[in-house]
Amino acid sequence: MQDEIREPDGSHEPTEFAKQPKKAAASGWIGSALEYYDFFIYAQAAALVFPNIFFPKGDPQIAIIAAFATFGVGYVARPIGAFVLGHLGDTHGRKNMLVLCMMLIGISTFGVAFLPTYEQVGLLAPALLVILRLVQGFAVGGEIAGASAMIVEHSPFGRRGYFGSFTLQGVQAGQVLAAAVFLPLSAVMEPEAFQSWGWRIPFLLSVFVVIAGIIIRRKVDETPAFQEEAVHGEVPKAPIKQAVSESGPDMLRVFCMSLMNVVPTTVNTFGATFATNAAYGNGFTTTTYLWISVVGNVVAVVLIPFVGNLTDKIGRRPCMIVGALGSGVMGFLYLYAVDSQNTVLAFISAMLMWGIVYQGYNATFPAFYQELFPTRTRVTAFAVSQNLGTMATAFLPAVFATVAPPGSNVPLIVGSIVFGIAIVSAIAAYTARETYRLHMNDLGVPGTQPVPLEEYNRIRAEAVASR
Repeated sequence: MQDEIREPDGSHEPTEFAKQPKKAAASGWIGSALEYYDFFIYAQAAALVFPNIFFPKGDPQIAIIAAFATFGVGYVARPIGAFVLGHLGDTHGRKNMLVLCMMLIGISTFGVAFLPTYEQVGLLAPALLVILRLVQGFAVGGEIAGASAMIVEHSPFGRRGYFGSFTLQGVQAGQVLAAAVFLPLSAVMEPEAFQSWGWRIPFLLSVFVVIAGIIIRRKVDETPAFQEEAVHGEVPKAPIKQAVSESGPDMLRVFCMSLMNVVPTTVNTFGATFATNAAYGNGFTTTTYLWISVVGNVVAVVLIPFVGNLTDKIGRRPCMIVGALGSGVMGFLYLYAVDSQNTVLAFISAMLMWGIVYQGYNATFPAFYQELFPTRTRVTAFAVSQNLGTMATAFLPAVFATVAPPGSNVPLIVGSIVFGIAIVSAIAAYTARETYRLHMNDLGVPGTQPVPLEEYNRIRAEAVASR
């Protein structure tokens, strides 16, 4: 198949401009991987390093909570970034917004490498850390919404779930890369050297991320759906106002479904401290726990496109619901494995919970959230509601450290919170409209009818065969 394709005239797909599904998917994958490499090296450092170097050392639990709170402020900035960058994406194009995202997150991440420690400058150290984290979060606020809009709007009808999943495959690959950079450093370097300066190396490498990401993203054409709206003068002046008035209930659903961010937050952030911090006494080494992160993400990277393809066959809602409830239940086993100091079971449960079951949700939402909204407000509605949901979960590691301190029944307390959130997410998915058989120009439009299943399967088969 040529990368550029045109939908047949008379369909409810954009027909005036050619689509570039492969090029858009590659750009979205690489861009998300590079951008989330930046974002997740901060998460790794917040769990493994920052409590020791950016905060007072008098009370270990207070240092843990403070480091997690600093991690969380990046999520506070995400809804603000979603509002601003979503507005740019819906009024000036997806492509321009994504290039700006890449520049902002790269510069802020690079700056972390040069921060002084608490011992050197006192409270100025965590203050500077918070400022850079706010810039980072602002930039990431538009990333997934913009990247997945770029991919989904370039995708042929019947394959939006498959191509859309590459956004999150890139995100998971970014997590693998972040952990993989920390792994050799923590394994080879002496602990004192790693805590002193070795942790700065992954942040310095972000300069290459900025250059590569900008080059890649500038090579993809603007989406046909946005180009048609621009040509016909249908670009909104106030996307957020229009999104809330036209799609408010679906924005609420996306907010509730996005609470499933509790799963990676629990595993990557709280789980790392629960496993490795001396206060909890579970005895996992930094290297061992980073391997758990790498293995779980590698499994996810392999599985995501298969789940995306499955959603094109059976629909988005079943995969979302099973992924949410299944990973919520698995949270108990994962936390029990860490609490039992059982490395093998921790590996297995992390792969089951996060690498496999969670992907029913994770691989589905990039396409599903996009499909709940019309083109004119798609990036804003997705970005604002999704980032408000993830912000609500961002401070949970600090909450977990507070309500489940060392010596408490951490698996029961934290596991119950995770499972409760999974139920909320599953209910939101159940009440949403199924979207996989709706044409692009019918998405987010009340009263439109899905393509009959037999016809849809025929169109989809042709799209798959032409790849």
